[in-house]
Amino acid sequence: MVLSEEPAAGAREDGAEEGAQARGGALEAFGDSAETRELLGRLRAVFGDRAAQEGALERFRVIMDKYQEQPHLLDPHLEWMMDLLLDIVQDKTSPGDLVHLAFKFLYIITKVRGYKAFLRLFPHEVADVQPVLDMFTHQNPKDHETWETRYMLLLWLSMTCLIPFDFSRLDGNLLTQRGQVRMSIMDRILQIAESYLVVSDKARDAAAVLVSKFVTRPDVKQKKMAGFLDWSLCTLARSSFQTIEGVIAMDGTLQALAQIFKHGKREDCLPYAATVLACLDGCRLPDSNQTLLRKLGVKLVQRLGLTFLKPKVAKWRYQRGCRSLAANLQLCAQSQTGPQMRAKTPDSDADDDDVPEEVESVIEQLLVGLKDKDTIVRWSAAKGIGRMAGRLPKELADDVVGSVLDCFSFQETDNAWHGGCLALAELGRRGLLLPSRLADVVAVILKALTYEEKRGACSVGANVRDAACYVCWAFARAYEPQELKPFVAEISSALVIAAVFDRNVTCRRAASAAFQENVGRQGTFPHGIDILTTADYFAVGNRSNCFLVISMFIAGFPEYTRPMVDHLVAKKINHWDGVIRELSAKALGNLAQRAPEYSATHVFPRLLSMTRSPDLHTRHGAVLACAEVAHSLSRLAVQEDRPVVDDLDEKVVQGLKQIHQQLYDRQLYRGLGGELMRQAVCVLIENLSLSKMPFRGDAVIDGWQWLINDTLRNLHLISSHSKQQIKEAAVSALAALCSEYRMEEPGEADPAWQEELIKQYLAELQSPEEMTRCGFSLALGALPGFVLKGKLQQVLAGLRAVTHISPEDLSFAESRRDALKAIARICQTVGVKAEGSPDEVVCRENISQIYCTLLDCLSDYTTDSRGDVGAWVREAAMTSLMDLTLLLGRDQPELLEARVCERVMCCVAQQASEKIDRVRAHAAHVFMALLHSDGPPIPHLPHRGDLQELFPRSDVASVNWNAPSQAFPRITRLLGLPAYRYHVLLGLAVSVGGLTESTVRCSTQSLFEYMKGIQDDPQALEGFGGTLLQVFEDNLLNDRVSVPLLKTLDQMLANGCFDIFTTEENHPFCVRLLALCKEEIKKSKDVQKLRSSIGVFCGMVQFPGDVRRKVLLQLFLLLCHPFPMIRKTTASQVYEMVLTYSSVVGMDVLDEVMAVLSSTAWDSELPLVRGQRNRLCDLLGVPRPQLVPKPSAC
Repeated sequence: MVLSEEPAAGAREDGAEEGAQARGGALEAFGDSAETRELLGRLRAVFGDRAAQEGALERFRVIMDKYQEQPHLLDPHLEWMMDLLLDIVQDKTSPGDLVHLAFKFLYIITKVRGYKAFLRLFPHEVADVQPVLDMFTHQNPKDHETWETRYMLLLWLSMTCLIPFDFSRLDGNLLTQRGQVRMSIMDRILQIAESYLVVSDKARDAAAVLVSKFVTRPDVKQKKMAGFLDWSLCTLARSSFQTIEGVIAMDGTLQALAQIFKHGKREDCLPYAATVLACLDGCRLPDSNQTLLRKLGVKLVQRLGLTFLKPKVAKWRYQRGCRSLAANLQLCAQSQTGPQMRAKTPDSDADDDDVPEEVESVIEQLLVGLKDKDTIVRWSAAKGIGRMAGRLPKELADDVVGSVLDCFSFQETDNAWHGGCLALAELGRRGLLLPSRLADVVAVILKALTYEEKRGACSVGANVRDAACYVCWAFARAYEPQELKPFVAEISSALVIAAVFDRNVTCRRAASAAFQENVGRQGTFPHGIDILTTADYFAVGNRSNCFLVISMFIAGFPEYTRPMVDHLVAKKINHWDGVIRELSAKALGNLAQRAPEYSATHVFPRLLSMTRSPDLHTRHGAVLACAEVAHSLSRLAVQEDRPVVDDLDEKVVQGLKQIHQQLYDRQLYRGLGGELMRQAVCVLIENLSLSKMPFRGDAVIDGWQWLINDTLRNLHLISSHSKQQIKEAAVSALAALCSEYRMEEPGEADPAWQEELIKQYLAELQSPEEMTRCGFSLALGALPGFVLKGKLQQVLAGLRAVTHISPEDLSFAESRRDALKAIARICQTVGVKAEGSPDEVVCRENISQIYCTLLDCLSDYTTDSRGDVGAWVREAAMTSLMDLTLLLGRDQPELLEARVCERVMCCVAQQASEKIDRVRAHAAHVFMALLHSDGPPIPHLPHRGDLQELFPRSDVASVNWNAPSQAFPRITRLLGLPAYRYHVLLGLAVSVGGLTESTVRCSTQSLFEYMKGIQDDPQALEGFGGTLLQVFEDNLLNDRVSVPLLKTLDQMLANGCFDIFTTEENHPFCVRLLALCKEEIKKSKDVQKLRSSIGVFCGMVQFPGDVRRKVLLQLFLLLCHPFPMIRKTTASQVYEMVLTYSSVVGMDVLDEVMAVLSSTAWDSELPLVRGQRNRLCDLLGVPRPQLVPKPSAC
């Protein structure tokens, strides 16, 4: 659709333009045209209002920014947008600020669409030259608020310079009446251009465009080109890139020169090219730290080089058929009916012209630019190399290719490799890389596809690999399939490896795109379509998926299996990134199933030799790989029902057995590297045990046992980021080791070894180091059933002791958490038998003790500098309770007592109503799992029917229990069930009186909704109030509960939740609440608690009777509290209370009470404050508090 004119008034836009519909993330049309037209049409209206003006400008930016990635959608609308804005600019009655505003809008359009597409739409008649020049007289180059105006005027002026008339014809008579000479239009334009080439804003870029169009005019180049070039070279010579002013001047000048030599005719520019090149050499731009200057230097150098060489298409270049897809398809159809004719490429140029000697200097500078430290400079140099080589004779161009290939030396930096790849891609894309050079080029590109160099804690080379993929992409488009056929196997394998095993997601995606291009253009890549459908752009975005899933699919094609295995062994097993080493080891284990014989005979010997490497990363990766490959081969052997040793050479088996001893002898378990090696060898122990290697009775088993024990014992010495991983690896290794090598007879362990192990592990549970307790707790939990046989009571007693909180180990929350996990795992391991022995199974004798341990841990609210670390313990306790209860419900439901089931459900409900989102969500998951168990229903659940109605099974998946807005409205329903009310209220009190805004808001709303529903039911309200006071009484002086509970009570009283009690004097609820509040704040110095209690006392004034007088007495006592803040807060809230509850104070004394409260400085000295307080007591008829004399010291 093309809109060259505005539609008629009232006409509707085309239906396709009504909205920018998105399909696959892409817009289909400029859907904001109506709003944009309205926005531009009311610029005059909003001009006077600064806020409306800014709003319109910002809205226009938002609209335009949506089309930043698809600016071509604006093309049909550019003309009418420009007309609307230029009407304002050309209107002589428009204020200057309105003109600036219009130019701001024009600039926003230019920024999105680019000035080149926008430029042709500027009016460029002869009559437009003078008005545009006149506008410059009103511009101030130093006004930083209006730079968009100057930028757009310069672009407009550059367009008017294209008029096909000599500028001298526009001057008329240059003599004025006073005999002075008026400046010609040509001189005025040149003066404007030169002045704006050295400004610091974006107008500098537009000035360069103006120069390129102006100086290259036929009438101007004769008179002004030499002078302008002389001015430019002088500016460059006197400017220094060491100063900001110098950088700005050089930037504008270099832009202008590059544009002139780009757009000017060769015969006009050639006389000056050598001089400009010499001046440029003198500027020493490669030494500058300004990236833009170096880029412009490279750009200008290549333009000068192209000026030295005649513009021609190299006859020797390689041409691949037709560029048109339709023509190619037509040729294919012809090839089916007759022989295909292909033009032969001449071997050499028919007219081998002399090449100027300056070209050598240009090529040399471009080759240096390929090694620049910044990508944009290297990219510009690569394009320059391609353009220059296209005009050189064949032999010289081949020399250039050789020089580019020299960049791929391992003495060169990654910058040189990257620049070389970009240059090769440009040469190949332009057909300047002849097939005779492909063997050399493919060799270096294959190296570049795996290039990576470690620098400190990271590596460089991702850009090199990405550029190498670009080269492969370019080659796919540039060469006929028969030219690349000798290299297909190498290139396809290398691209697959990069797409699957590269660390960087951009490189994986680039390799996938290059592979896809080769499959489509070449059609010779083995199994290309099958691989592409699996390893597409999105699939390779997930690194784990690439290493573990996609690699297995591709390895199913034999052409790729061995190259992938060899790459992992050679490049990834010793990678600097530990995550890559671990993924590579797992991938190698997976691929071993695709090539078992090759893995056993070739891979294992290489890996075993790498385990003895002095390099830490190589050792670590090799040990992990040995573990994974051995386990993979064992799984394959089990499937085929044969021993694993049948696949492995005796030397390999012995090598695997000796790994631990070799590392131990070389003391490689010590120091920082020891962490990695311990973890790797633990993984090796686990996998070799699972592989059933024939090591039973061998001394290596004791060595492995020592390593596991020593690792668990010294966990506190391991860095924090590795502790968890190493602990888990050691525990898993222990479980596998014991299961495979410690069973003497079926179901029996060696009694002496068993006694020693259990005794040792139980002793370690008393260690003063928390991490040691963690490690050995989990180790006990991981022991197989035959090791625990006869020792269950001992082990459970030891773990129970770890879960108890004592002053010495108050902060050992992690050890308590791991002990709970171990108890649950042991219960799962030994199983349940109602009448069994307590030393062998979970039975009637020990089940209550286990439940007591788990339930007691739900009250662990330990806090330290890390926060509420007790939450870890409570989460573990809930998980353990769920596992144990579901186990009993499935196997021995008669062991579940009603009392225990009720306590479990109530405690979990309490956790589900507390303030930490993570804990609340976990508790809700446990609650729902117990209510809707997949097996037999859990017996004795209180109010099961009501619960299933309140919490249907659909809530399990549909409700986000992390979100307070979804969790609390459901949890508060439990307040209506008497069995759950106490515990839910206990949890809600902490949430309502908490600090997190969303939690407080949602829990408060849910609680008030429930209270609203029972306002008309005195019995329900009495029961609720009694439970609330019971919670208060049970948690007196427990600040974790009492302080938020006071805040909760304050809100409830303020919202009239207990208004029904105000009808009765001295209601028991009020009396008991007052007594509890007095007891809570007695002798307290906690400011937060005291301030919370003030609100409660003020709320209790609404209750009539003797209790009101006692409440007032408490408030008056607080008016003379030793803390000034408490006195001020009390006075402020009492003032609000008197206003709220008018019945508290008689009308005759109200004004005086208000005056005393508001005029007294309650933070002043106590004697003064006490007098005012006593005056209030007299006014309200409350006995004056009497000072109690302190007992004198004997």
